[in-house]
Amino acid sequence: MIFKDRHEAGLKLAAKLEKYRDQPQTIVMGLARGGVVVAHAVAQALHLPLDVIVIRKVGAPQQEELAIGAVDEEGDGFLNEGIIQKLNISPDYVHQEVAKQKKAAKERAALYRKGQKRADLVGKTALVVDDGVATGASLRAALHGLKQKGIKKIVLAVPVAAADSLKSLSKEVAETICYYTPVVFLAVGQFYRKFDQTSDEEVMKLLES
Repeated sequence: MIFKDRHEAGLKLAAKLEKYRDQPQTIVMGLARGGVVVAHAVAQALHLPLDVIVIRKVGAPQQEELAIGAVDEEGDGFLNEGIIQKLNISPDYVHQEVAKQKKAAKERAALYRKGQKRADLVGKTALVVDDGVATGASLRAALHGLKQKGIKKIVLAVPVAAADSLKSLSKEVAETICYYTPVVFLAVGQFYRKFDQTSDEEVMKLLES
C-alpha cells in the first residue's frame, strides 16, 4: 500500500471516519506539520472544523536529540521519568526546558493560527490526525496534552502505523482508526510516493482555508 501523497492519505482515512461527518462538537486536530495536510483533507471531506497541535521535544542536557519528554503549547504532555532518573537530570533543568519548549510551541501555534485562539475543546470529540506513526512519541504527547483540556472523546486516526506503536497508543484513546498497518515498517515515508517536508506557510494556508 503506497499513498500518492498526504492529501490522498487523508481522503482514504476520511472514508473510514464517515460516521463523524457533519457531527456537531467534533473537531479534527492535525499534528504539525505533515499531519495538518492529512487532517485538512479529512476535515474537508467530513465537513468538520480543523485546528493544529504543535508538539515540542524536551531534550536532555547536552543531548538535545535525546528526548526526555514532549509538550504542547500549554506545557501539557509527558515526561519520561525513567530516563530523567537514569541520567540524574535535575528538576530545575526539567522545569526550565519544559518552559522553554512550551514557549516555542506557543509561538509556533500562534504563527500557524495567525493570532487566532486555539479552538475550545471542552466537551468535544477530537479526531487526532498525523501522517503516520513510527515510534509515536509526538502523538503520545499530543494525546496526553488533550486529556488536560476537557475533551469528551479522543479518536486517533492515521493512514499508516507500526503495529506495536499503534497498539500502545490505542490504550490512550477511545477509538483508533488506521488505514494500513504493514507487516514490515521501517519509516512513515516509505508508504508515500511523495513525502516532502511540509512548510510553515503551507500549514498556515491549510488552516486558513
